[in-house]
Amino acid sequence: MEEQFILRVPPSVAERIERLLNENASSSLDGSLDISFSEDGRSGTFLIGDERFPASLLDLPCIVESYKTYDDNVLIKTADVGQMIMVRDDGDAAVEGVEYKHGLTPPMRDARRRRFRREPDLNPEVVQRVEKDLLNIMSGGTVENVETVVPEAGGQRKKNALVAAPKPDEVHVKSAGGEPERSDSDESLEPES
Repeated sequence: MEEQFILRVPPSVAERIERLLNENASSSLDGSLDISFSEDGRSGTFLIGDERFPASLLDLPCIVESYKTYDDNVLIKTADVGQMIMVRDDGDAAVEGVEYKHGLTPPMRDARRRRFRREPDLNPEVVQRVEKDLLNIMSGGTVENVETVVPEAGGQRKKNALVAAPKPDEVHVKSAGGEPERSDSDESLEPES
């Protein structure tokens, strides 16, 4: 895979970059392009010629796949792009946060709010407790500190004390005929009579 990035610049800067790429670099007044980032890795400076512009590294709301073709028939995936370098004019306000809320095309305007589910507000302690209980169940144990709710007569619910159920060695489910229930795979193991 190739290394690629998206560089979004103001229209005046775009014209200068296009002129620089189309002409001989030594004859152009805008002879050099440079970008440097500060310690945080998210904000920096874009330099074209002797002019400086503020720049920010932003995460896109979704991953964009990049393709190229040699014969206009077959497309070859070349990269997954998840970040964009946004260059602004000096007077423009910086984008809040590290994630750009819009996509690259007009249909993806405000994509994070319109197209993706909101992340749930979860208590980290509850998540850790549930994770611990699941690991305990998967290893053959029981869940600790469980409240059981038993319905009473009259539709009232009553909470019982914390109960840990004993682990049965083997469970046999009996059908209405009195024989243990069997699956189709059990029948294939026994010869037919």
